[in-house]
This record gives sequence, C-alpha cells and structure tokens, in this order.
Amino acid sequence: MNEDHVALLTKMFDAAIKAADPLASLKVHLPDKPKGRTVVIGAGKGAAQMAAAFEQLWGDPVSGAIVTRYGYAAACKHVKVLEASHPVPDGAGLAATSALFEAVEGLGPDDLVVALICGGGSSLLPGPPEGLTLSDEQALNEALLASGAPIGAMNAIRKHCSRIKGGRLAQAAYPARVVSLVVSDVPGDDPAQVASGPTVPDDVTLEDALGLIKSLRIDLPEAIKTHLAKESSRAPDPLDDRFARNSVTVVASAGISLDAAAAVGRDAGYSVSILSDAIEGEARDIGLMHAALAKQVADKNAPFKKPSILLSGGETTVTLRVKGRGGRNTEFLLSFAQAIEGTHGISALAADTDGIDGSEDNAGAFADGQSVLRMRAGGVDPRAALSSNDAWGAFDAAGDLFVPGPTGTNVNDLRAIIIDDV
Repeated sequence: MNEDHVALLTKMFDAAIKAADPLASLKVHLPDKPKGRTVVIGAGKGAAQMAAAFEQLWGDPVSGAIVTRYGYAAACKHVKVLEASHPVPDGAGLAATSALFEAVEGLGPDDLVVALICGGGSSLLPGPPEGLTLSDEQALNEALLASGAPIGAMNAIRKHCSRIKGGRLAQAAYPARVVSLVVSDVPGDDPAQVASGPTVPDDVTLEDALGLIKSLRIDLPEAIKTHLAKESSRAPDPLDDRFARNSVTVVASAGISLDAAAAVGRDAGYSVSILSDAIEGEARDIGLMHAALAKQVADKNAPFKKPSILLSGGETTVTLRVKGRGGRNTEFLLSFAQAIEGTHGISALAADTDGIDGSEDNAGAFADGQSVLRMRAGGVDPRAALSSNDAWGAFDAAGDLFVPGPTGTNVNDLRAIIIDDV
C-alpha cells in the first residue's frame, strides 16, 4: 500500500469521527431544563460516550440508565452504564431493557427524559412481547442479518416484534416529556429507524412490515410469523397523544462526517466528490460500482478530474452464502479490490465508523490494485473468500485490516477512494 495514501485515508476517517464527537454534537442541541427531574436513557454503540458528554454539559445531577455493546462502556457519574451483546441479543440486553423501563417509571408532566440513541440499539434492547422468548428474538435477528434485507426493512419488522421498539419506551415515560437526541447510522437519517426507534414511533404499519417480508422473501422463524399474525403485534401510532409533547433531533449523521472527511481531502490538494451519504444494496455489488467509477476516473479522467477522492456513506448489506468472517465493509472492499486488480494510483478505505465491521475487531480494511496479489501471497484465494463471505480472512492475509478500536460514535459506513494522477 502507498503509505501516503494510507495516512490520508486514516486522517479522513479520523476527521469523520471527530465531526460526530458527542460533546460537540450534543452541546448545540440541549433542551431547556425542566421543573422536575431529568432522567437519561439510551442505547447504542456510542451511547455511553453520549451519556458522559451529556452529564458534563448538563451540570445538574441526573439519573437513568443506558446500554452499549460489550467493551464500549465509558465512565458516567450518575447514569448507570450497562453492556450487552451485538449483533445478536443476549440476557444482559434483556436486563438492560428492563432497567430502561424502570428508569422512566412513575414520572410526571414536569419531568424530562433525555433519550440518547445511536446505531446498534436494536440488538442491545431485546424485548420479546408476550408469547415470544429471548431465543425467538435471537432467531429473528439472525434471520434478518442473513437475509440481506436493507436496514429499514429489518427495523420495520423488529418494531412489531418488541415491547420496547417503535416508540414503546416513550409511551412508558408518559406524561414526562421525552427529548430524543439521535446519532443517525441509517440511510436518509430517519430517527425512527435508528435502534428501531425505542422513543420515536413511525408510520410503518404492520401491513407494511408483512409486505416487506413477502416482497423480500425473508425466511422468518415460525414463532415470529405466528406473532406477526396477531393484531397485538402492531407498533404504536405516531399520532398517539402520548407523543405530542416529545421532540426528536438528529445531532450527528453520515452527511456531516462525510463533509469533514472531504475537507481533509481538499486540504491535501484533491478534488473531492461525495457520491451519496445514503447508499444501500448488496455490499459486493456496490463494491463493483465504486470500482467501475474509480477506473473511469483513472483511465479517462472523467467524470471527475485527477487527482480525485470519491467519498460515500450509507449502509450496505450482505446476504450470507456461508457463515464466514467479516462484515459489509470488508465484503465491499474485497469485491472492489478484485475489480481494480493490476491498476495503479487507486487506494481505498471502507470502514464502519463505530470501529467494528461485523463480528471481528476491525473497522474495515484498505485496498489497492495489488491487494489480491498480497492475498494470494498470504495463501488466500480472493474469489473463494468472497464466495464464502470470508473477507476478513482475505484482508488479514494481505495485512491490510484497519483496526482503530471502538470510536464512541456510529454514523454508518465511510468509503474513501483516492485516484492519483500517475
């Protein structure tokens, strides 16, 4: 790998993370202080960092509880920090769900609930309704993750299979006012989609969810199918009077972070183009699309002039053929690397801004025109690795994994491609 390219790609990633820093993003969105109590609740991979920042900014004592992924905790003075499993929920998540309901129990109209919500909360807040068990919810999550369905479809289904998602936690806090401060990790930045909206209802109906299951041919466990056939599975209506006093603000997003990364690239002398902050689709297919565009720039100096940087965000999906190792960013990049094999002057980084791509400890990886050669030299056939969903193994063999560790935020994926004039 070109060391200068690696350094610049890393610098752009760091700038994107800094733009989503909880202290800066929350400071300009603090609500007015209430006459009564302030209770903090939250969920997601960056929820602990958000809670610590909120305590610092708020000043007055608060109470409450948040849940984050194992290993993502941050010290808070007053808010209880709980940890649970991601991406498949566990018993600790079930206990955390109960703790959040307990935190908002018995509040009055003069009390304020501040909900700090970011990506990852769907798995961290299991809440099987009557008739379902934690095992059923685990099976649901595994089926959704393996289906290749877009995140919006997955969350639409989850909301009708939960006692906390789809605004139900906000309902439980009534008559207190609920202010939701959201770090978006979903394409389009719809706050109701982040963490499946425990405090933010939406208008995706039960009929809509059933339609998505049918159209996307999602194979769900029988217990889930039985539950969704019941009228009682229907998520709350956003027009419910219990939501009338509540407010929702997106405080950080992929778009804001991409702008920060773009500024770093321009300072380095490159023309920077943000393709989109909301790209969805099969990761390997999106990798091919990005590769085709990068090669067009490299070979024909169009549609963007070299030296150029292409940026994109959003959340791709992976349809599992085999249960391999890796995540959507490494799968994107493995497809990209094969498509640019042998080219010069192209380097790329694809990484999850929370610091973890899939189930391993890397955020993503780097790639260039010689990546597949390094993989083969390391004893891995890149085509076979892609077929078996083992992108992690391919980039590990090449020595090109990107491992920044947990970042304390989550604004979806960052893809950056450098095309130099060589």
